[in-house]
Amino acid sequence: MPLQTPLLISFVAYLLVVLLIGARAYGRTHNIDDYILGGRSLGSVVTALSVGASDMSGWLLLGLPGAIYLRGISEIWIGIGLVIGAYCSWIIVSARLRIYSHHAKNSLTLPDYLENRFNDRSRVLRILSALVILVFFTFYTASGLVGGAILFENSFNLDYSVALGIGALVIVSYTFVGGFLAVAWTDALQAVLMMLALVLTPILVLLDAGSIGELTATMKSVNPQSTSLFAGLSVMGIISLLGWGLGYFGQPHILTRFMAVANHGKLKQARRVAMSWMIVVLIGSVLTGLAGMAYFAEQGLANPETVFIALSQSLFNPWVAGVISAAILSAIMSTIDSQLLISASVISEDFYRVFIRPEASKKELLAVSRAAVILIALIAVSIASDRNSGVLDLVSYAWAGFGAAFGPVILFSLCWRQMTAVAGIAGMSVGAITVMVWSGLDGGLFDLYEIVPGFLFGSLAIVLVTRLRPENQTEVLEQFDDVESLARAD
Repeated sequence: MPLQTPLLISFVAYLLVVLLIGARAYGRTHNIDDYILGGRSLGSVVTALSVGASDMSGWLLLGLPGAIYLRGISEIWIGIGLVIGAYCSWIIVSARLRIYSHHAKNSLTLPDYLENRFNDRSRVLRILSALVILVFFTFYTASGLVGGAILFENSFNLDYSVALGIGALVIVSYTFVGGFLAVAWTDALQAVLMMLALVLTPILVLLDAGSIGELTATMKSVNPQSTSLFAGLSVMGIISLLGWGLGYFGQPHILTRFMAVANHGKLKQARRVAMSWMIVVLIGSVLTGLAGMAYFAEQGLANPETVFIALSQSLFNPWVAGVISAAILSAIMSTIDSQLLISASVISEDFYRVFIRPEASKKELLAVSRAAVILIALIAVSIASDRNSGVLDLVSYAWAGFGAAFGPVILFSLCWRQMTAVAGIAGMSVGAITVMVWSGLDGGLFDLYEIVPGFLFGSLAIVLVTRLRPENQTEVLEQFDDVESLARAD
């Protein structure tokens, strides 16, 4: 695909805007609190859009349209599961976590929150949760870098390795400089671009086809079952797709947005904005995949995950195509930046400050966090160097790992007064190990998406351990009661 000057100019212009946002955020980042959670200053709209953008990532514009293009509308069950899971997370988790993380010694990270929630003096829960974050986020970040490299490769005919390096450099630059505020502000911008791109693309394909009837007929000529909700799916398959919704309770890059909002009263409006945005973009993503199936009916695509890129470059003039390419990069960047920042905060707050330099100043911790951003990025680049890594495959593994390891622990810690640190350790261990083992097996019951058994077994472990020995620390129980009364008052 030839390099077109308008495409390059509009694409570079977007990247400069992102870097300017990073520079602006740098001016408001004075210490480690600002760098990790933006001083807990986010408003409703920015919170909502940044949650959506950091959640959906390149999966929304590459993985899901590719799956729909390949197999038809039956893949929509993932979207249905995600909408249900996201709504439940906003209702059950968001306000409680914002209140609790602030009351639990102003916890800045999830490992910090869990240790302070249970007054875990052994620090095992902090270490375990920090390790889980670093392991699964490395794979998650790699998935985003693969998506970014695919974009640069297809847009500018670059070598995959060069494309991978450019994508990583851009994302690391503004995350390194601006921290959480840069991440949140750019995510909000990226969410708007993603929505516009996903709304416009299927509309233009429809106009090109002439009518919905003609478009549907072409799709069915390619795949007769493309419009069937249940094509090729068993009950286990539907459960697996719906099971993606369980992941929302345990994704650190989503949960930290709840912790960073200015006050928990803003979360109700944020929920409305976030859910509206989510429904629109998921519908747009599904329609884009179906539109691609019809539009490329004759020639086909070598890589299904490039369907949105191919459509944008076929339908739009080069200037608009550059903006669309920026929207795709937006989706990728919006998750990678959050993952890099959270991984860096884990290294600085949960390892360096706690175990290496307890007396470290906030300025020193800020420097460590920035260095950690580069370290994690380099590791993720090495994993992403495999040209054949599938975006959806990498995302599904990391999503399951976080959902099963953190999901039950976060839910029970916020809703069950008697839960203990030992129960949290058991639940997190069982959930993570189940995902790792289950994902390596196949056939029969093991075809079930690993997040489902991981979440179930992790929850059972928490219940069993808590029943055997419930919480008896007075200060922990009183803190839970205080938080619960504040949450109910709202």
